[in-house]
Amino acid sequence: MSKITENKIKAGGDVELKEKVVAINRVVKTTKGGRTFSFSALVVVGNSAGVVGQGLGKAKEVQEAITKGIEDAKKNLVKVPVMHGTIPHEQLSKAGAAKVLIKPAAHGAGVIAGGSMRAVLESAGVTDVLAKSLGSANPHNVVKATIKALTQLREPIQVAKTRNIKLSKVFNG
Repeated sequence: MSKITENKIKAGGDVELKEKVVAINRVVKTTKGGRTFSFSALVVVGNSAGVVGQGLGKAKEVQEAITKGIEDAKKNLVKVPVMHGTIPHEQLSKAGAAKVLIKPAAHGAGVIAGGSMRAVLESAGVTDVLAKSLGSANPHNVVKATIKALTQLREPIQVAKTRNIKLSKVFNG
């Protein structure tokens, strides 16, 4: 059972985070007394300006699981370098059996990505990107791999300082 919903929430101060429910999973435990249902919710939060996080919430009710997922996601926020609506460079990442490839795109291309990757990229504030999920389609691992790929991105200024070269040389090669 997979669906993506979106709401706006407040985190701490004035930072407004948007939450997206990526996947809701129903788990059934069979006991002597019958069946016990519980739910897990995979949630992605972001401020559409370079901050994104993911969380997993588990509870007996769907709404409670989503709330727990939001709280967990707020604890796992990461900063993402977004330049002119796209990412600075191509990145490949892996989490579990899920492989993710993200590439910068020209202005106006939009977010070309699948369901759970799209939720992460839009929450991070990336407006133009080409993305492909190469391995497993498991939403949990795809979200983890996408966030891992986004955290591995480096800004050109950071690369220039690390290599002790001019910024123009980073862009021109």
